[in-house]
Amino acid sequence: MDTMRDRFIATTTRLLEEDPRLALLLAEISRDGFEGAARAHPDRVINVGIREQLLIGAGAGMALTGMRPFMHTFASFLVERPFEQVKLDLGHQGVGGVLVSAGGSYDWPAGGFTHMAPGDVALLDTLDGWTVHVPGHPDEAETLLRQAAAGDDRVYVRLSLQSNRRARPVGPALSTLRQGAGGVVIAVGPMLDDVLTATDGLDVTVLYAATVRPFDAAGLRRAAGASGNADVVIVEPYLAGTSTAEANDALADIPHRVLGLGVGRAELRRYGQMADHLAAHGLDARTLRQRIAGFMTL
Repeated sequence: MDTMRDRFIATTTRLLEEDPRLALLLAEISRDGFEGAARAHPDRVINVGIREQLLIGAGAGMALTGMRPFMHTFASFLVERPFEQVKLDLGHQGVGGVLVSAGGSYDWPAGGFTHMAPGDVALLDTLDGWTVHVPGHPDEAETLLRQAAAGDDRVYVRLSLQSNRRARPVGPALSTLRQGAGGVVIAVGPMLDDVLTATDGLDVTVLYAATVRPFDAAGLRRAAGASGNADVVIVEPYLAGTSTAEANDALADIPHRVLGLGVGRAELRRYGQMADHLAAHGLDARTLRQRIAGFMTL
């Protein structure tokens, strides 16, 4: 199976042929994958070099002319490093654009903490008007990228090497994969397979989200009401607790408990592999089962 980043390159290359409004801005990352697209569309495929603030500023300038810019690099260099430009050049100026990241929270552990961005979605939560997609499979990534290309709003598509074995239908609503009476577990993007394994045999409802902002508050309320238990666990592939405020707001008038599971704040200073980081943050299936079962009233 190809990776989400592979699918991003293939899909965006096709979109550049299909849509003359689309532009692609790179900051060296994935440059080799877009060599053919750059030759075919030199005015719409631009590599700004290792200048991430310019990446966002140039993309916003193209959006002001009516183009639809895709801006791409590792998540830490796309959201964190140029955050002032994301806030002002896109948000303050009221223009749209699509940020497409690679690297996730710890996709390349050997790159160290400079190449990790577990806080990217939480950081974007400080800004208004962003749609945030966290696909769990390359097919989902392609669907969400095509949707983003057709719009005019501000979108963040968070790609990762982590992937579920099969694609699920994606949309703004939470989708129900299992129903139970012991509470609700929300699996975000590539966390789904481990959550399904972790909850196998547990009497819980499992919901899936590939779009986390806007948060489907109505869907969570329905699921909590159907289960008869408003205990909620949210398993996210980035900073633990990023979406707990959204869940608390959704259930504000209902007695409830919320547990946010995800990447911890403590920096892990040994490289290891992705599986080592998953286990260290308690996001492997075995540890997830312990944490979910320990929290729920089962």
